[in-house]
Amino acid sequence: MTGHDVEGSHCRLPGQEPPDLLLTAEAEESGLRLDVFLSRRLADRSRSRIRRWIEDGRVTLGGGAAKARRVVEVGDLVQVWLPADPVQGALLPSPMALDILFEDDHIIVVNKAPGVVVHPGAGHWDGTLVQGLLAHTGRLASQGSPLRPGIVHRLDQDTSGVLVAAKSDAAYLDLIQQFKDHEVGKEYLAIVHGAFKESRGEIRTGIDRHARDRKKMAVVHSRGREAISQWEVEEEVGEVSIVRVRIHTGRTHQIRVHFSHLQHPVVGDSTYGGGRRRVLSLRSIDLRRILAPVDRQMLHAWRLSFRHPASGAPLSFTAEPPMDFANVLRELRLLRRQGG
Repeated sequence: MTGHDVEGSHCRLPGQEPPDLLLTAEAEESGLRLDVFLSRRLADRSRSRIRRWIEDGRVTLGGGAAKARRVVEVGDLVQVWLPADPVQGALLPSPMALDILFEDDHIIVVNKAPGVVVHPGAGHWDGTLVQGLLAHTGRLASQGSPLRPGIVHRLDQDTSGVLVAAKSDAAYLDLIQQFKDHEVGKEYLAIVHGAFKESRGEIRTGIDRHARDRKKMAVVHSRGREAISQWEVEEEVGEVSIVRVRIHTGRTHQIRVHFSHLQHPVVGDSTYGGGRRRVLSLRSIDLRRILAPVDRQMLHAWRLSFRHPASGAPLSFTAEPPMDFANVLRELRLLRRQGG
């Protein structure tokens, strides 16, 4: 969804409860059929399901009922009342192994494992980090979306590393403001394809939904939200590089999109050009051997720095990479020492 979309927790029909989704048609969407417009905005929902919503009266256009073939114009307001999902239900605690870096009455800081989804959503109703945190702490801040209690920032499912969650409402509001004011330090470790001409640099672009694939993000020049990433090469190993990245904004898939735009996609990131096909094209047999087993993006949130929301004391947390990432780093560095 774009920055104009607001998702709620209600699942009622018009006239009973506020809508779950409020969507405003943008210039490039003018002229689309209503069902096409919704399927592009809600990429995780099938068009057949969206048509059922329209037929059931769960969608209004400009405040009134509309058919799937109705055309939307720029500025049109589309409201959606989502049907109840039988597995969505209550947010039930679910115990999981947690690597806790810090915890007090206000916040909890964890080293998120790869493969763990941060909060429930379409296709991921169980086994999320939020449910694991609730099983451990018994409470998270009530501020925010009902399915995202205490969550002030997120990491992609296959990105590992440091994440902070709020346990009190006051902490939530303070941390949200710190992120909004770009006061939070966010540093990542990434393994990317290619060798760089410079040892460090900055990329500053707009990022928005991909024009054709709504599940992806893309660098855009005339719209989108500003995204700033600074990078520094730590080591080069032939056709791949180990880099540290500091991001000053927190756009969806920011690092993955930026490095793909630089023609240096993150190793293992099949969504943005760094997947198995790219690995198999490497000239080095040793690099292909090391990287072929990689099954997720080699991106790790290494350090997170912020002010404690209650005391104001500066805090900084560093998380060691998980085993799969650490093993790749070890083998790459060994290969480099061997002159590979």
